[in-house]
Amino acid sequence: MKPGPEYLQVELPLISQLEGLGWTHLEGALPGTVQPADPAKSGRASFSEVFLYERLRSSLKALNRGPDGNPWLAGRRLSQVVNALTRIAVPSLVEASQRATELLLNGTTVEGLPGWGGGRDQRVHFIDWEHPERNDFVVVSQFRLDIPGTQGKRCIVPDEVLFVNGIPLAVIECKKPGTDGAILEAIRQLHRYADRRGASVPEGNSRLFHTVQLTVATCGDRARLGSLTSDAEHYEMWRDPYPATREELAQRLGKREAAVSPQDILASVVLHPSRLLDIVHNYVTFMQTDEGKTVKVVPRYPQYRAVCKAIKRLQTSATKAQDGYADRRGGIIWHTQGSGKSLTMTFLVRKLRVTPGLAGTKVVVVTDRTQLQRQLGATMQLAGEKTATAKKVAHAKALLSKHGPGLVFVMIQKQQDVEARKASGDGDDGELGDKKTPSLGELNTDESIVVLIDEAHRSHSSALHMNLLEALPNCARIGFTGTPILMGKKKKTTDIFGEYIDVYRLIDAEKDGAVVPILYAGRTVKGAVRDGRDLDEVFEDMFAEHTPEELEEIQRRYATQGDVLEAEKLIASKARNILRHYVETVLPGGFKAQLVAHSRRATLRYRDALLAARDELVGQIEKLPEHVLATDPDDLDRRKAFLVRASAHLDLLKAIDFVPVISAGTTNDEKRYAAWTDPGRSRR
Repeated sequence: MKPGPEYLQVELPLISQLEGLGWTHLEGALPGTVQPADPAKSGRASFSEVFLYERLRSSLKALNRGPDGNPWLAGRRLSQVVNALTRIAVPSLVEASQRATELLLNGTTVEGLPGWGGGRDQRVHFIDWEHPERNDFVVVSQFRLDIPGTQGKRCIVPDEVLFVNGIPLAVIECKKPGTDGAILEAIRQLHRYADRRGASVPEGNSRLFHTVQLTVATCGDRARLGSLTSDAEHYEMWRDPYPATREELAQRLGKREAAVSPQDILASVVLHPSRLLDIVHNYVTFMQTDEGKTVKVVPRYPQYRAVCKAIKRLQTSATKAQDGYADRRGGIIWHTQGSGKSLTMTFLVRKLRVTPGLAGTKVVVVTDRTQLQRQLGATMQLAGEKTATAKKVAHAKALLSKHGPGLVFVMIQKQQDVEARKASGDGDDGELGDKKTPSLGELNTDESIVVLIDEAHRSHSSALHMNLLEALPNCARIGFTGTPILMGKKKKTTDIFGEYIDVYRLIDAEKDGAVVPILYAGRTVKGAVRDGRDLDEVFEDMFAEHTPEELEEIQRRYATQGDVLEAEKLIASKARNILRHYVETVLPGGFKAQLVAHSRRATLRYRDALLAARDELVGQIEKLPEHVLATDPDDLDRRKAFLVRASAHLDLLKAIDFVPVISAGTTNDEKRYAAWTDPGRSRR
């Protein structure tokens, strides 16, 4: 059979590019062949074999050397190592993938040789992560694999499978270009290969995906990256050929720059042998969703790019001592909201731990998000690193004073409302707050400290952050933010942290489909200060000559911005306006809505005000005469037209609720918030 456009326009250019990157190509079947017939062409003894066993055994012996520098794995020991990876017996595919990934990253142990290391067990590695060139890279096209239990009568044939040392690490499915559903169909095929579609009878071979770390769906003019747990909406494009430029990539491929395809870009980075190993070793991770489901996460291109750039700056820029004024190793990672900054921080810490000269770094993470602390902490513990968390001043001092590597979370107590600020403790026994934290003093002058500041646009002006700079005067600082610029009197984020390390704006995220397009509609309310200035900024100007103690007393006695934003009459007015806007423009489309309030107290007041506004609106609709309800809204005045249109949703309006989701705090009246601080209830 003559090869079609799928092979000629997608597979063939991809295989050619992979060969140029250093992959050895094994052709499982000739182009156009309906089904591979000879397993030897793909380096196997049968089509039931997932691994390239001859290459696996050869690589294990070559990579793992004895005390005399010669291979030592053989016989029973070699079989034990091979079986540890190839015969994983666990209930689910995700569990098998977790176990296989752990083995790939950390290796396994077998009985050592007599007289070697006192006869102790020796660790054996499947892949040399530090020296990519020592590994064996093979791409098999038309990789036939029989479906278990079918005696070879049914099989799957992924277009390309990438093997490192005989171990399958990536599966690629190609479709012909030019069709709208090509990528979706490729993803469906990948799900079928992994037996993930819930069919009543097996339709794939999940054993292939025990060790597979990356899955790629491509039709040439579009390409997406995912993992074995990725649903279609989680397959992401890779738009940046970093560390190369688009122009450099075009020159390497012998193409015009405009002819460089999304497939070319993804393959040039993700499927480059050394970068593939980098991504698998330092980025691929398992995490739990809010629903408790375990998923396998792969990096998106802005995350990978930001981490690479941050590592490069830490390696090449001047320390404070070298510069004579300030540390130049840090900067800002500006990635728009919703683009995965938490994961970027996780990837950065993992990468630090394997980078020569940076592996011994003490990492201090400043955040008020317990979710980030749990996620990063769990990931690093899987990598064998212990974490420590400081919420009190005394504990922070103790942890930050210690020299040497470590991962320390400095948890900022959110000052959610006036009561919480008043209840915050003082001195070493107090909690670390974003407004009121005593000086920590100079604690550690090491240069091998990197401070990662979460939501840098908020926390960098806090007393705690300033105190950290005093405590760690020679540290490098990297701020993560989705809102980098502070206008007015306050300094820009870059004035505090240094120049941008990486930028990923909202428009980039929209192009990538990482976030939905955001439309803005300005609505004002009479509660602002003249010239658009912030109330707190005006306060600072008016009382600039007063001491901190005097300022605190003035704030206690007179209104602050929080008092204005929590004012019940103002909230009631806003609630009526918000509800009308929702009913008029959002509800007809069947959508929900979200409201972000200034404080926990304001949140509960908004709930009460919205319920009152709802009841008021329902009452107005029910009072409309029948002849008005029967009139075309276009023939009515604006108020009545709104009520007539809203009457179509009367039953829903009667039942609609407004549910607060708020964080637990430390105030003396927590009972008033208890109904809305239960995470389980919030998820429901």
